[in-house]
Amino acid sequence: MTESDLSIVVLAMLAGGLALLPAILTWKNLRLFQRSPDTHTSDPVSILVPVRNEAAVLNSFILNVLASQDIDFELVVLDDASTDSSARIVSEWTHRDPRVRLVHGKPLPSGWCGKQHACHQLAEAAHNNILVFIDADVTVQPDAIARSVAFLQDSKVDLASGFPHQETPTFLGWLLLPLIHFVLLGFLPLSRSRHSNNPSLAAGCGQLFLTTRDAYRRAGGHYAIKSSLHDGLMLPRLFRRAGLHTDIFDASDIASCRMYNTNQDVLQGLMKNATEGIGSPKTILPFTLLLGGGQIVPTMLLLSYWASTGQSGMTSLVIISCFILSYCPRFLILPRFRQSVASALFHPLAVGVFLGIQWIALGRRALGFKASWKGRALRPQ
Repeated sequence: MTESDLSIVVLAMLAGGLALLPAILTWKNLRLFQRSPDTHTSDPVSILVPVRNEAAVLNSFILNVLASQDIDFELVVLDDASTDSSARIVSEWTHRDPRVRLVHGKPLPSGWCGKQHACHQLAEAAHNNILVFIDADVTVQPDAIARSVAFLQDSKVDLASGFPHQETPTFLGWLLLPLIHFVLLGFLPLSRSRHSNNPSLAAGCGQLFLTTRDAYRRAGGHYAIKSSLHDGLMLPRLFRRAGLHTDIFDASDIASCRMYNTNQDVLQGLMKNATEGIGSPKTILPFTLLLGGGQIVPTMLLLSYWASTGQSGMTSLVIISCFILSYCPRFLILPRFRQSVASALFHPLAVGVFLGIQWIALGRRALGFKASWKGRALRPQ
């Protein structure tokens, strides 16, 4: 083996070590990331929905929620200064079904993120003890709410969050959104998260949260994260800092979500959340090393190997093993979450684009640029 081959083998082994961590965690977490139980509860719930310019999906969303089975509920929709017909649509539904209520949101105060302000008002307007926060772009099955509440109660936690199936109608969505489950299952030690109340091990999905009124108040609710742009992370961390317990479940069989309808929406949405997650100053360097070294470098080494003729048999074996290992997490989760095989094949490209978005978001924050969403701009504090 030449000195050049030895250097390549060492680099491949280092990259393989970085790829091994998400491969092992994904394999373990798939067994722990449970779907909600097929049981029911008699406790009434308040389904709370913040809405800003969601006229295109509101009718179908409300229709699906009203078809919920085995659960007593009220559906409270807050119109957050929509400029479309959202308020009118909800108002019409209040005349058709007494379970539907419309709340007109108050003007957004300085220092608040729009969604956190809307959810804060929704919690105040709720009549029932169990609070279900859900986004209007989520499509629920008839048993979704009952089973989600059953998970909250069976797991005996104070805050539960479900991860719906992600619909990907755009190219960037098709490329990047499957990374939600890859990052979640590949880098969160779920068993340790459930046995430790460390806020750094908290996780959640802002599309679906469940809690109780008492736990919500003890944690401080959305008021305590009013400037946050990423409730999916910040709300579970808030609960844990208050000594409350949180958990996550797989909601891909009972709910689906179409977060983004255009490529621009995908970029803006990921940019909005970046600097409170992987793109924060504390985590971006470690994750760049983990993701870049473990998920991009193996493919680069393989392409370099194909382009040259000097490597020994041992070198090629190490490179190919490293390459296969880097793809293991994506192909392990394919059947469970109904993801595209073609998208998985472009995994290194997806990771590269994703990391680029994190760095751009961090740079924009350092320069004082504000993240924006649905016509509003707010910089995280």
